[in-house]
Amino acid sequence: MMKSTKLLILAIFIGITFSNLALAKVYPLEYWALRDVMTAAEVSPDGKHLAVLKIPNKTGNAIIEVYKTEDIGKPNAKPFRVNADPMEFRNIYWVSDTDIVANLRQKVRDRIEGYNQGVYENRLARLDIAKEKITNFGDESWFVENRLSSKPDKIIVSLSTYKPSGAKIAEPFRPRSYWELDLKKGSKKLLIRGKLALGNIQFDSDGNPWLARGFDIKKREFIWFYRNPGAKDWTEFRRQSEDDFEDFEVWGFDKADRNILFVSARNGNDKVGFWEYNVVTKSYGELIYRRNDVDVAGARYHSNIWTNPNEVTAIVHQSDKNHYEYMDGAEEATYNLFQSKIPYAHNIRIVSRSRDGQTLTLINSGPRDPGTYYLFHEGEIKSVGSRQPLIASEDLADVSYIKYKARDGLTIPAYVTTPKGNPPFPLIVLPHGGPFVSEMIAYDEWGQVLANNGYMVLQPQYRGSYGHGFSFQQAAYNNGSQGGYAMQDDKDDGALHLIQQGLVDKDRVAMFGWSYGGYAAFVAAARKKQIYQCVIAGAGVADTNQQMNYIRDNMRGAPSIQFLKFWDKSISPIDNVGAVNIPILVVHGDVDQRVPPLHAKKYEKALKKNNIPYEMLWLKGADHFYSTLFYNHQKDLYDNLISFLKNDCGPGGL
Repeated sequence: MMKSTKLLILAIFIGITFSNLALAKVYPLEYWALRDVMTAAEVSPDGKHLAVLKIPNKTGNAIIEVYKTEDIGKPNAKPFRVNADPMEFRNIYWVSDTDIVANLRQKVRDRIEGYNQGVYENRLARLDIAKEKITNFGDESWFVENRLSSKPDKIIVSLSTYKPSGAKIAEPFRPRSYWELDLKKGSKKLLIRGKLALGNIQFDSDGNPWLARGFDIKKREFIWFYRNPGAKDWTEFRRQSEDDFEDFEVWGFDKADRNILFVSARNGNDKVGFWEYNVVTKSYGELIYRRNDVDVAGARYHSNIWTNPNEVTAIVHQSDKNHYEYMDGAEEATYNLFQSKIPYAHNIRIVSRSRDGQTLTLINSGPRDPGTYYLFHEGEIKSVGSRQPLIASEDLADVSYIKYKARDGLTIPAYVTTPKGNPPFPLIVLPHGGPFVSEMIAYDEWGQVLANNGYMVLQPQYRGSYGHGFSFQQAAYNNGSQGGYAMQDDKDDGALHLIQQGLVDKDRVAMFGWSYGGYAAFVAAARKKQIYQCVIAGAGVADTNQQMNYIRDNMRGAPSIQFLKFWDKSISPIDNVGAVNIPILVVHGDVDQRVPPLHAKKYEKALKKNNIPYEMLWLKGADHFYSTLFYNHQKDLYDNLISFLKNDCGPGGL
């Protein structure tokens, strides 16, 4: 039997299939560098208009286009267009048949003002499509809390009232003030001014406050409150010590009995489940759903926010993709219909729906679809636009969900993006940021760029990643910390697994990461038992002590203290620069607010001091987050990334 045939059979056996071994069309990097061309497509509540948010050219900012729904698909359709220059549209929401509320941002300074103090400020505006007029709602950074489906001219907005003090608490519990904003008049009415003891409030579609959270300083406890419609007083229904590691999140209430909440929690188990919780008895009720392999990730709400606002219809869990356990048969049937009709259907989400339910927009995204928006109107599905229209689905790579054993026996889930062609492939290990987050791969542009250029991509869900149970999460803290130790082994062991399967060439392996992934790349560059030919460290934490000093005084409670101890005992790359033994490319935005540029500057200085060859790429005007990477940033990143891998990654390049 020929070697390639053996590898194909082996690949199918472990869950990676090569459906098309022909070489893919390799796209110019400027195609990939485009920001998402379309980022929103929503129908008005009466179903008569469609608003889209799109970027008209490669270096431009987003504009809003509003069409008559009946004109979609017609060659001579003429939309109403508006831009926000010098600001930039970020999100749009229909709030009435003729009104759109938009989030905007503007770059207001050239340098960051400190940790998590970026160069952008946000604003809120209203677009009246009848008058074709846009109105800015002042200089405050308002956040839209509720569109108030029963009050078409009003919405609820909020502002943070949190001021750092001795009682520093986690973000979800920080107080805000809540206002009813009249869209026609531009006037505001204060509803509730949040305070520390009761300050994070949710409202139903009629504007009734129904859920609140707070913090008891003296008892060091988080508190949850509930209020029925018409009631004037809040009822406390749960307390939790700030030293408690329990996950407890409220997703909604039972519309048949508002005293019954739907919550996600472990409740003494390793995996997070979906439960009923009685606010009167202050106790858990029926376990609605729980799995043995992964945590419950949350809930899916009813697709019609005008008739069924915030109504829980399905429970979500994640592995190879989002999976849904439906509590509403009609919603399940609706999604199943579109799942059967949409090309390359993977993760489908209904984005908006008219009051009568007959007109809606949806988006599909997955390994073979960067994100395509569709309009369903008068029984017909029409494509509205794609986030990346220059990339053909047939040229994208398949993504497989696998599991492998780490050297200490722990099972590690991972995503593998397989390029077209024949194995063994060169491999890029691409660890996610965080590190303590949950990652589920639908469409991953970085993975697809690399695969399109011939690289297999491994995205390991190393220990500490959320979504795989509490014990898996806590494995990152064994012996105080596994940062740079067992967590790093998990990444290496994934690469070795693919090498052992015959899918990867052992002499062509590299690591590329961003944020914590950049930290992992720094650590990989100095490993004694080296399996990589080079690393690319993007926005990486180089000095763990420096990074913790930004937040150390704001942390309290056992989970936060555990987090601090984890980083204090982790390998700090700045202390190991002298051990770097492979080529390294360092990438950093010069206005990064989350991992400030000082990290890269100190690391670069240490590389020079130790006479270690390196390459450095500064992304001018780029913050830490993907949303701040414009066309020129991404073009520079991709040009340098692919060139470095091809020409400078180990002897002869990767």
